Amino acid sequence: MTLKTGRRKLPARYAAIVSPLVLSLLMTFIVSFISTLKSLGPQPDLPATWLTAWALSWLVAFPTLLLVLPAVRRIVGWLCEPATS
Repeated sequence: MTLKTGRRKLPARYAAIVSPLVLSLLMTFIVSFISTLKSLGPQPDLPATWLTAWALSWLVAFPTLLLVLPAVRRIVGWLCEPATS
């Protein structure tokens, strides 16, 4: 499939990898910034320190999401009614 910009989309079979990839990138980006800022306070080398912390946290978060996502989906299915169309 092609987007309006002329770029091609990934096939649907990649969604199981792309979803935790995007989720882990966004979550670790935000959480590591807040954590680093709280620990060190505002300072000139905050961006470099934060990006190092973010990279390390993402290296842990992405594989963790890949491992736990099937269990999370089962738990959510157990807790929530299925969507009706």
